[in-house]
Amino acid sequence: MSAAENRPADLGERSEPELRPTPVLLQGQDYFVRAPGTPLDFQERMYQAGLVEEEPGDPVPCVLVLSRATDMEMNELSLALAEHDIRMVRIDADRCLDLPLTVYADTPLIEFHRWLLRPVLIWRRHFDMTAVPVDPATVYGAYVREQWQAVGNWLTTRDDWDRVNTGPSGEGVDRLTQLQDAASVGMRVPRTAVTTMPGRSRPGGAQCIVKTAGHHMLEPEPGALRGLFPQPLDIRRTGDEAREPAPVLVQQYLEADEELRVFVVGERAIGFRVNKLDPAQLWVDPESVVVEPVDVPGELAGRLLQLCERWQLDVAGFDLLRVGDEWVFLEVNVNCDWRWFEQRADSKDVSSAVHDWVRSRFDELAASATVGEWGSW
Repeated sequence: MSAAENRPADLGERSEPELRPTPVLLQGQDYFVRAPGTPLDFQERMYQAGLVEEEPGDPVPCVLVLSRATDMEMNELSLALAEHDIRMVRIDADRCLDLPLTVYADTPLIEFHRWLLRPVLIWRRHFDMTAVPVDPATVYGAYVREQWQAVGNWLTTRDDWDRVNTGPSGEGVDRLTQLQDAASVGMRVPRTAVTTMPGRSRPGGAQCIVKTAGHHMLEPEPGALRGLFPQPLDIRRTGDEAREPAPVLVQQYLEADEELRVFVVGERAIGFRVNKLDPAQLWVDPESVVVEPVDVPGELAGRLLQLCERWQLDVAGFDLLRVGDEWVFLEVNVNCDWRWFEQRADSKDVSSAVHDWVRSRFDELAASATVGEWGSW
C-alpha cells in the first residue's frame, strides 16, 4: 500500500452513516408544515411604510418580542397594543439576519432600525435557533446561531427591564421537572420513565405512550417543521432490546373522562374542553377536534396558579386529564398558542386576557421608567 493510500482521512470527509432503526417518534409521523418568514405584524408594517407620525424626543417605551414571523398571537397583540398607542417591536429568529440593531449594555436602550427605544417588557416565545435561516453545519451558520443564542439569552434575562414569564430563561421548566413539581402540589401525574429502551419500560404496568422529552416540533431545516407527537408504545415495533438514539419518555396511558387545556393569564384561569380520538389528532387532523369553553374548578385553578407562581409564569397553557374525580397533570407550555383553541371554540377570552395583562403591565412599568432612570445617552 502506498503512502498516499495509507494516509488518514481528511477532516472534511464524512463516512457513510450507519443504517439504524427509525426512532419511535419518527415512525409514521407525516406531519410537515412550512413556516414562512413573511412579516404580518401590524406595527412593523405601519412604521416601515412611514405611516406613523413620530415626534422627536426621549426614547420611546416599548414591548420587545423575540419570536418568529408566523407567531400569530404576537401579530394580534401588536394590533391590540397599537389601539392604545403602545409601541411593540419584534426580533424574529427567521428574520434576524442583517437586522439593524444595537443594544446598549450600560443603559436599557436599543436602536432598532432608525428608532431609539426603551424596552420595559420583553416576551420570548418562538425564538428558536433552529429557525435562523443558516446552515449550522457551516462555520458561518454555526457562528450566526451562536451569537444570536448568546444575545437572545442575555436580552431575556436582563434585570433592567421586566419580562413575561420571569423564570430563568423565559422558556419554562423541562417536562420532567414539571411532573415532579405538579406532584408536589398534590396533583396526580402519570407514571413516567426516561429510557433509550422503550420496549422494556411499562410504567404503571399496562398500556403506555411514548413522548418527546423536548419540543413537539423538529426543525432540521429552517422553516420546515416536523411533528414529534405522542405515540402508543408498540412492543412489536420496538422489541425488548431495541434502543433509541436518544432518551424518550414512556408514560402510563390513562383512560380519561375529560381533557382540558387551561390557559393561565396573570391570576385568571381560562379553560377549554378538548375532544379528540388520539394524542396526535390535534396536529394531524385538527378539523375533527371539538373544542368548547368550560369553567375551571376552583381547586384546580388554585393549584395551577400555585405552579405558575413557583415557575414564575405569567402566561401559560396547561394540558390536563380528568380521570374519575382526579385531575391529572400532563404538561405546561409557556408558548401556549391560544388562537387555535379560541377559533374552534368561538371565543376571544384568552386573547382579551393577554392583551389586557400586557397593556396593564406595560402601563405600570412605563410609569416607573423615568428618563432619569435610563441614564444619559
